[in-house]
Amino acid sequence: MAKYDIILLTESRYENPIERDDYINNVLLEDELVLESLRKKGLYAKRVDWARQDFDWSEARFLLFRTTWDYFYKWTEFSDWLDKTKIKSQFINPISTIRWNLDKHYLLDMQANGVNIAPTKIIKQGSSLSLESEFKSSGMKEIVLKPLVSGGGRHTYRIDESNVIKYSSVFASLILEEDMMIQEFQKNVPIEGELSLMFFGGRYSHAILKKAKKDDFRVQDDFGGSVHDHIASKEEIEFATFAIQQVNPVPVYGRVDIFRDNNNELALAELELIEPELWFRNHPPAADMLAEEIVKLFST
Repeated sequence: MAKYDIILLTESRYENPIERDDYINNVLLEDELVLESLRKKGLYAKRVDWARQDFDWSEARFLLFRTTWDYFYKWTEFSDWLDKTKIKSQFINPISTIRWNLDKHYLLDMQANGVNIAPTKIIKQGSSLSLESEFKSSGMKEIVLKPLVSGGGRHTYRIDESNVIKYSSVFASLILEEDMMIQEFQKNVPIEGELSLMFFGGRYSHAILKKAKKDDFRVQDDFGGSVHDHIASKEEIEFATFAIQQVNPVPVYGRVDIFRDNNNELALAELELIEPELWFRNHPPAADMLAEEIVKLFST
């Protein structure tokens, strides 16, 4: 018998923080809302750092990724941990979904299934071409360069003809270590922002709007971005619902990030199915929706 019904996976910075700021307080509040909803369903749950060596993962029936926002800095360790842990416990979103969603190659799968994305080019690790050559061959006037495995805006750069040489050495260093991607820069994102729509069991819950600070294009709060409440339109909900329905099986939880592309059409920025921030503090009933979906897993 497992000791815990659910373990909420976090990282060392957030497991038992001594010093707190508004950011950490939000992290703890979000997890507490989830814990309360799970407890109301009669489930025994706690939070644990995924990288802890002294925890027996077989003591948990299910594992729920929450704030494991250091895994892309510990990629080899994290990948090994996934392989070892999947035979001891079950992930709320299945391991096949997690592995698929870890690498932004999935965007091309979504495009093949009819979901609009920004023009995207994948550059394989070890490519001998320079950034200038990749930029020129893309046919794009302005691009965003980023790794395929990343988060929080890590190594994300806005590049055009005027600064492509500036980033050449950065690219040359990165491409030796990992796959990279370039996407056409989307002019509407710095102006209008990016929407995040939250889903539980394929059901839409709520949305928020993320806006970049002045003179930046990155909407993440790591770079000064701000979060605002948003009432999603029918068009936005239908687009995001279609996107999440392309995942098989339909994820227990997920976030669909969308924007208006350079043709003013809705497009998918990211499909977050591993450890997305879900903004429960903006809409606490969403934590109950998540708990309802998790309870269903105990009867299967």
